[in-house]
Amino acid sequence: MAKNLVIVESPAKAKTIEKFLGKDFSVKSSIGHIRDMPKKNMGIDIENNFTLTYEITTDKKKVVADLRKAVKIAEKVYLATDEDREGEAIAWHLLEALNLPKDTPRIVFHEITKSAITHAIVKPRTVDYQLVDAQQARRVIDRLVGFEISPVLWRKISGARSAGRVQSPVMRLVVEREREISQYIANSTYKVKAELVSESGEIFEIKLSKEFESKEQALAFANALLSANLTVASIEKKPSKRSPKPPFITSTLQQEASQKLGFSVKQTMTLAQNLYREGSITYMRTDSFTLSETVIEAAGQVIVKRFDSEYHHIRRYKTKDAGAQEAHEAIRPTDLTKPSIFGIEDQAAKLYSLIYKRTLACQMSDAQLQKTQIKINISGLDEKFLANGKILTFPGFLRVYDYLSSEDKLLPDLHKGDTLSLTSFKARENFSRVKPRYTEASLVKKIEKMGIGRPSTFATMISTVQDRNYVTKETREGAERAYELIEIKDSQVIQSQASEITGAEKNKLFPTNVAYLLTDFLVKYFDNIIDYKFTAKLESDFDTIATQNVPWQGVVKNFYTPFHQKIEDAADISREETHGMRELGTDPKSGKRVSVRFGRCGAFAQIGHKDDEDKPTFASLRGSLDIEGITLDEALELFNMPRTVGETNDFGIIEANYGRFGPYIQYGKKYVSLKEDIPEEVSLEKALELIAVKEKFDAERTIKTFDDSDIQVLNGCFGPYIWNGKKKGKGQKNITIKKVFGDKDPAGLTLEECKKAVSGKFKPKAKPRKKKKITKK
Repeated sequence: MAKNLVIVESPAKAKTIEKFLGKDFSVKSSIGHIRDMPKKNMGIDIENNFTLTYEITTDKKKVVADLRKAVKIAEKVYLATDEDREGEAIAWHLLEALNLPKDTPRIVFHEITKSAITHAIVKPRTVDYQLVDAQQARRVIDRLVGFEISPVLWRKISGARSAGRVQSPVMRLVVEREREISQYIANSTYKVKAELVSESGEIFEIKLSKEFESKEQALAFANALLSANLTVASIEKKPSKRSPKPPFITSTLQQEASQKLGFSVKQTMTLAQNLYREGSITYMRTDSFTLSETVIEAAGQVIVKRFDSEYHHIRRYKTKDAGAQEAHEAIRPTDLTKPSIFGIEDQAAKLYSLIYKRTLACQMSDAQLQKTQIKINISGLDEKFLANGKILTFPGFLRVYDYLSSEDKLLPDLHKGDTLSLTSFKARENFSRVKPRYTEASLVKKIEKMGIGRPSTFATMISTVQDRNYVTKETREGAERAYELIEIKDSQVIQSQASEITGAEKNKLFPTNVAYLLTDFLVKYFDNIIDYKFTAKLESDFDTIATQNVPWQGVVKNFYTPFHQKIEDAADISREETHGMRELGTDPKSGKRVSVRFGRCGAFAQIGHKDDEDKPTFASLRGSLDIEGITLDEALELFNMPRTVGETNDFGIIEANYGRFGPYIQYGKKYVSLKEDIPEEVSLEKALELIAVKEKFDAERTIKTFDDSDIQVLNGCFGPYIWNGKKKGKGQKNITIKKVFGDKDPAGLTLEECKKAVSGKFKPKAKPRKKKKITKK
């Protein structure tokens, strides 16, 4: 029987640690949090200085019972939960739930290796109550916000499920960026690119030192260039360097894994957590760039052995953020002699390789480059052509990480005064670009810069706004756009028009219609939970609780008092205010106004008003249309449904339309869902294919029908049954035939028998009870 008990958070982590500690240690897992505040009354006594009540959660009662048994037979207990605030809080909950003494050893480690674990066992500490208080303050505020504002949102905004102290500012960022994009008006300029040939016959690319603001200016320049002489004015060469980036912290790992590997933020954190639990990397939730001296020395040995001493350069990184925990380390491999790990899934292996290369690179020499810029005079004109080149003279850290861009190129060996000739010329109309939509990675970078959230919450913040259907990650096709092109061919200036696809997006974040309404509602009535500075200040307050022993109740009270007052004031807000209608214009057919708004079933367009003599008509918004950007023409197009696909002798008029459950085909009183086609484009041939499949299914499903009655005898998943013909949810009733009629042939049932079965008058005979045998003594 093991003398020592070590309690960790995850079963995977427990298995790894048990290998290192030997037979005198038993390692068990709490499987995350074991206690929480009950939902009844929130578990918070607001009137009594926010006194908290905790209870063991239903799904953890058996876990806690098993841990209590293990504690009773152990001579010594160690709490070894994760080293962040959440882990510290779990350690405290274990202390309380298992009735452990306050001086119970608390051990922390940045990596799951034998040396780190044994060192932590030798030098334990006790539970840090300041970290616990910081976690409690965050948890209490988040619960107060969730419990008090959610009912307000349910009553005021259709589709709004909740609002959060951190998720709401994240949603607001996506909404504001989308509004920037929709309101942006692009300006066009003309950029000149050309190719020149040297006296020795080498061709190279050049660009003009300025852009032209109009087509007329670009044309004038092109015509002047026909008779101009081109000579080398100057050649400037200067050395430059590129330095490696620091080792990964949580946010930079999420960003780099997104850009280089295409991983989502959530996926990256799941893979990193598994690598940590298996002992392959250090703790993955950190905001510290620090590397231990042992690791710096180990990296140097690997670099010198693999490359040479000239590739080695010791670097010690410091974290700029005052709130960062310097005692922690950056994310790095636990063993730098392993550039790769075998026997793990492909994606985990790729992430490990990325971490390994970044760690090694940050201890390597700068890459040395030589930049060259050639200026070329154009006779009779003030503008100059520029040619830029770059060559790598020493790769340094680029041997293991990152690469030079495709723009880095060599230039021909020219001299001042050399004469050059024009081989091609293009002045292309270019359009200015608005800021891009956020990706998950760029959104993490933004919220980190603004101080919203902490490394342990980044992935949750990004996934929560998507889970709540406030933000969607989408890939969208672009639209065709024309642009002007001016070229020189055969000593003539030629004008033409070409086209390009613009606005295509891949895995970008878009706000939903609910997000627009919810953001405006929160900005107007609950600015304290959606204001960026306020949210960042609150994060700073949590850091203060954790480091300066500030009472957590005061921070909670300062937040809750004004927040609760806004909750009470919200009772007078009408739904009309929160579902603000946007007018688009007038329907040319009816002369009635066209508007869009958000309702109980989502966003919709409306022709007419409820006070008009004729009832208004409605159409749901579809696809990528939203209430912010939809135009009058797009809204009117929604009312061109149903569309007549065609007409046949067998099925009559066939129509395509959108419904509550998606696009469909209708023929007579029957419906077929459209999976691959849209109502606007589906052909008659395709519709007939779908109808044939539907008819075949119905024929095999139907056993018997009755004239002048909707009642049918049908085949189902659980055998033949009687259906009363009612729509789902509106008095629909299904009667299993075997339960009522036994082994009777379903095809032989009469309408009268079916009606009695549906009405309940035809009840099955009760099975005779078996008599108990009486045994004589």
